[in-house]
Amino acid sequence: MAKNLVIVESPAKAKTIGKFLGKNYKIKSSVGHIRDLPKSKLGIDIENNFEPRYITIRGKGPVLAELKKEAKKADKVYLATDPDREGEAISWHLAIALGLSLDDYNRIEFNEITKNAVKNAVRNPRQINQGLVDAQQARRILDRLVGYSISPLLWKKVSKGLSAGRVQSVTTKLICDREREIEDFIPEEYWSILGFFNKGKVKLEAKYNGVKNGDKVKKVELNTKEDVEKVIAKIDLKQFSIDKIKTAEKKKNPSAPYTTSSLQQDAAKKLGYSTKKTMRIAQQLYEGIDIKKQGTVGLITYIRTDSVRISDEALESTKNYILENFKADYYDGYKKYSKKKKAIQDAHEAIRPSDVERSPALVKESLSRDQYRLYNLIWQRFVGSQMTPAIVETITISINSNDQIFKTSGSRLSFNGFMEVYDKKNSAYNFKMPKVSENDKIECEKLEEKQHFTKPPARYTEASLVKTMEELGIGRPSTYAPTVGTILARRYVYLETKQFYPTDLGLIVTEILEQYFKKIMDKDFTAQMEADLDNVEDGTNEWKSIIANFYKDFEKDLQVAEEEISKIEIEDEVTDVICELCGKNMVKKRGRFGEFLACPGYPECRNTKPIIIKVGVTCPKCNEGEIIEKRSKKGRTFYGCDRYPECDFVSWDKPHAKKCDVCGELTVVKRRRGKEYIRCTVCGHQEEIVENKEIVSEDQ
Repeated sequence: MAKNLVIVESPAKAKTIGKFLGKNYKIKSSVGHIRDLPKSKLGIDIENNFEPRYITIRGKGPVLAELKKEAKKADKVYLATDPDREGEAISWHLAIALGLSLDDYNRIEFNEITKNAVKNAVRNPRQINQGLVDAQQARRILDRLVGYSISPLLWKKVSKGLSAGRVQSVTTKLICDREREIEDFIPEEYWSILGFFNKGKVKLEAKYNGVKNGDKVKKVELNTKEDVEKVIAKIDLKQFSIDKIKTAEKKKNPSAPYTTSSLQQDAAKKLGYSTKKTMRIAQQLYEGIDIKKQGTVGLITYIRTDSVRISDEALESTKNYILENFKADYYDGYKKYSKKKKAIQDAHEAIRPSDVERSPALVKESLSRDQYRLYNLIWQRFVGSQMTPAIVETITISINSNDQIFKTSGSRLSFNGFMEVYDKKNSAYNFKMPKVSENDKIECEKLEEKQHFTKPPARYTEASLVKTMEELGIGRPSTYAPTVGTILARRYVYLETKQFYPTDLGLIVTEILEQYFKKIMDKDFTAQMEADLDNVEDGTNEWKSIIANFYKDFEKDLQVAEEEISKIEIEDEVTDVICELCGKNMVKKRGRFGEFLACPGYPECRNTKPIIIKVGVTCPKCNEGEIIEKRSKKGRTFYGCDRYPECDFVSWDKPHAKKCDVCGELTVVKRRRGKEYIRCTVCGHQEEIVENKEIVSEDQ
C-alpha cells in the first residue's frame, strides 16, 4: 500500500508525476477547485466583514469523497497544485476539506514537471502560504461583489445574460474607446516623392528628404500637390549623384525569454494562435507529453508568469548546449533579464524548456503540429536569449539633384548571433548595397508623387490587447486569456480579420458603466487595485480592509444606478428578408447557437430561419451548389457546399471567387503578417487580394 498521497489538480499532471515517484506514492487529482462560492447567490456575508461562504462545487462530491478515503489511508498527504495564487488557494481548500492542519509542512511546488524537480519538491515541503491564499480570496470576492451586483442590474435594465466584471469591463472599454477614436479621427493630407534609381544591376528606391543646407538636410513639408510640384521643378532628372554614404554597426540584442503575455503576443503574430489556444497548448506542454523512448515528461516550465528570471541551473545547461552545438562566438556569458515594472511578482521563472537538450527536432514526432510549433517558438526564444547579439550593418545613401536630397537606407547582418536560432527568417536585414561611392553619378528612372492621408489608430488584435492590458496593469498573466474569452462570449465585442470591434451591446453597457461606476471603469484605479491586491501576498495590505474600502463607495454607486437607469430597449436589426408566412421583414436574433432570422410578429408568427453566409463561390466539386460558411461542433468556422449531404465538399480555408491565374483551379484565402492573399489549392501560386462577403438568408 502506498504510504504517501500526492494531490494535484489535473489528471494529466497526475499521470506525469506518477512516473517519477514510485510505488510508495499514490497520485490523485482534484480536477481543479473542489470548493467555491455558490453560483446561485452572492455567498459573501457583507455584514460579517465580507466572510466568504464556500461550498463543495456541484459534481465534486465523489471526487472529494475519494480524496478523503485516500487521505485517511496515507501516512502523509502532499498538496502539489500549481505554483501560483490559484494553486495555493486550491491546496488551502483541500487542506480544510480533508481535515489537514494548516500548520503541516505538506505543500510542495515545482516550476517544471521533471523527475528532479518533483523529487526535490517532495524533499522540501512547506506550509501553505496564507498570504497567497488571501490574495486569491480577495480577488475572488472582489470580482464576485462586482459581478453579482452589477450583472443583475444589467439584466433588469438592458438584457438578460449580460455580465460586468472588474477586469472584463475595463478591457471592453479599451476596445470601445479605440473605436470612438477611429470614428472621431479626421485624416490629414500629406504627400511624398519617391525616386526610382539604378546602378548597374542594383535598383534603389529613395524617398525625398529635403533641401541640402551645408552638411545638414532641411526638412521640407509636403502637405499639398503644389508643394510637390515646387520641389520637382527644382530637380534635374538627368543630374543625380551620390551625395553621402553613411554606414554604421550596431548590436541587436536578443529578447528576454517568454512571459505569459509575450508568449501570447508572439504566438498570435507568428503562429496565428488565439490567446485561448496558446494557453491550452502551453498547458499540455507543461503538464506532460508522452515522448518516444523518454516516457511522459513536462516539456516547459510553468506557463503563468510575469517574470523573465532564469535559474542558475538552466543558465549553465544552456551555456553547455550552445558551446556544444554552435561556434564559440555564439556565446559570450550568462544573460540575466529583469523587468523594471513594480507590478512584476517574480514568483516563477520565465517560460522555458524544462531541458534545453530536448530540442524541437528530437521531440517533433511525439507532438501534434500545434504543440510542435509552440514548443519550437519557446525553445528558440529561450536558447536565443542566451546567445550573442547580432551585428547589424546599417547603410544610409543620400542622392542629390540641385541640392534636393533623396534618402534610402537598409540593414544587413554582418553576424547573425542569436538570429541563428530565433527570428532566423527576418527579412528586414537583406539590404543589397550597390557598388557606389560618394559623387558617383546614378541614373533616375522616374519620380513618383504619392498622396497620403494620416490613418486612425489601429484596432486591437488579441496580441496588442494583451500587450496593452499588461502595460496598464489590468489583470494578471492568468486572466488575459479568460478575459478575452468572456467579452467575446458576452457579445460585447467580436473579431473580424483578427481585429476587435465593439458591438452595439458592448457600447451600450460600457456607456452605462462609465456613467454610474466611474471607479470600476477607470483603468488607473483598476491597475492600482491590482497592485494593492498583490501586496496582500507579503502582508503589506489586509485583504478585508481593501474589500471594505472599495465596497463603501461601490454600494453608493449601485444604489444611484438602480434608481436612475431607465429600462433600455435594444432594437433588433431589421433585414430585407421577408417572412413568407406573414410578409413582415425578418429581424436578427441571437440564440444559444448564434444569430438567426426571426419574424417580428412573434408569438402570432413563429417563423425562423438560419442565417447563411455565402462566399460567392460555386462548389468546385459538384459545380451546382454554393459554398457557405459553417460552424463545427467546437465552434470553428469551415466552408462547405450548400447541397450537403448530396455534396460533401469542405474546406477549413475560405474559398475565393478568383481562379488561379496559373492553373485555373480553386484558390483559398490565407492571412500572413496582417495581409490577406489567395493561394491556389493545386499549384500553390499566391497573390495579395482584398475580400468582401455577402450575408443572405437560406432561401435567397
